Amino acid sequence: MTFSRRDFLKLMALGAGSMAMRPFLKWQPLADFPADTLLGRNCTGGKIALKAEPYEASATLDTLYEDAIVPWKRELAVPASKPYYINQRWVETDQGYIYAPNLQPVRYLPNEPLTELPGGKGFWAEVTVPYVDLVLVGEKAASPWVRDLVQFGLTPRLYYSQIIWIDAIKQENGVTWYRFNEDEEHGFGFGDVFWLDGAACRPLTAEDVAPIHPDVAPADKKVVVDLTYQTLSCIENNQEVYFCRISSGAKYDAYGNPVDKWSTPLGEHIIWRKAISLHMAGGTTGAGYDTPAVSWTTLFSGTGIAIHAAFWHNDFGSPRSHGCVNVRPEDAQWIFRWTTPPVTLDNPDVQSTWTDGNSTHVFVQEQYG
Repeated sequence: MTFSRRDFLKLMALGAGSMAMRPFLKWQPLADFPADTLLGRNCTGGKIALKAEPYEASATLDTLYEDAIVPWKRELAVPASKPYYINQRWVETDQGYIYAPNLQPVRYLPNEPLTELPGGKGFWAEVTVPYVDLVLVGEKAASPWVRDLVQFGLTPRLYYSQIIWIDAIKQENGVTWYRFNEDEEHGFGFGDVFWLDGAACRPLTAEDVAPIHPDVAPADKKVVVDLTYQTLSCIENNQEVYFCRISSGAKYDAYGNPVDKWSTPLGEHIIWRKAISLHMAGGTTGAGYDTPAVSWTTLFSGTGIAIHAAFWHNDFGSPRSHGCVNVRPEDAQWIFRWTTPPVTLDNPDVQSTWTDGNSTHVFVQEQYG
């Protein structure tokens, strides 16, 4: 039997896990998170096991529900601990062990909110806390991801590292609230508008988008994506200057069936568009995706294939995307700043063509199928 996202949300709302889910309440201030330096968030959208030892067959001590936050003490590589999986990484917490790909590394870095819009206009802001609840403006949501949550009495949230456009500020109930506007100009979403606690967001600065090595000509830079080894290298004058793990297009669906439609396209491409934040949606009913505020998006093939940050998993090194190249947010930002064409806060979404001659080329290769 297969389940769509809608089926899953309904089961979670009605099942035993519903007490751990969040009610659709208004004007909720920022949650009180642990003060540990590094935390982990259950990013699976479902239940995960807290184990007595760092391997799959060990005793289960507890069950953690969606968005549960745990202290991240250290990460371990334990060979053969998770049979048939590429990643063998585990996170040690103060109460047991959790399979690392199920935890998004997060921090709790609350901010002193701005009290008015800088220069009288909006600004880009990054979420710097594990999560923050959103309050929908209006009775009906336009985005499928919001409609599904609201239908089952769940509150939409943003997560650590997402980047959003703030176009209004107000004070109410002793809290400074930011208005997140996902219109066609800022995020290319469905037009939903939300309020959130301003302490959750840090305004981006010019330094956040400043080009890295701008003196190097675009022709002397290239990105090499290796699908076999699930790696990405930034090459400058034939020298590697940056390296990270990736998650490219999945070779199998959630039920173990081989799929070709999610393959990351091989060959030479150019970066034809870069956007600080982008709403990404696609797929089919039951197997689609609808994700707002995907940060540091560098598009290089077709209409939607990109290198971008992923906050919904920590499974880098394993193919699992719908064709894009998923990387950690910090990797996505470095790649975004290093590649051309450059982006600024005043010009947050730029495009280029083959004939412009100012775009970094992306080479997607495979050692073997």
